Amino acid sequence: MRLPSFKTVALLSAATGLMVLASACAPTVTHNGYLAYDALPSRDIAVGDTKATVLDKLGDPSQTSTYKPTEWYYIDQTSQRMTYKQAKVTQRNVTVINFDPTGQTVTEVKTLLLADGRELTPNQNKTPTRGRALTALEQVLGTVGQQRIDNSSDTNPGGRRRRE
Repeated sequence: MRLPSFKTVALLSAATGLMVLASACAPTVTHNGYLAYDALPSRDIAVGDTKATVLDKLGDPSQTSTYKPTEWYYIDQTSQRMTYKQAKVTQRNVTVINFDPTGQTVTEVKTLLLADGRELTPNQNKTPTRGRALTALEQVLGTVGQQRIDNSSDTNPGGRRRRE
């Protein structure tokens, strides 16, 4: 019986190692937000349903509108993250449920997808703080010797008292 050559063993080992490394590069999938197990907001809620019906079918909303409390949002998103890379959102669903002005009856149900969103760029300008800028040494040693701690009970209620 003939043994395999060193070259064959090395080639098989390298191929096995590459397969193991390639399997480690599978994306990590993360689901965030509202997870509808038995309910799909856009399918199960209809115009004319009541607030109690919506709460019974879907539960509490992910978010409510700050300026319009009669607007509820059910938000879910799926993202994938490859090793050493930033996560990328692959799917986002926002179901918006509007109620009438009394807040009791559904007037509109709409679903917004990832393509409906906009990417915002934060403003890089900074608001300056008042006062002067201190160096690190001034911050560490700035109050040394400038404050006297009075431990009498009149000016330090609940604090430690000085032993006399």
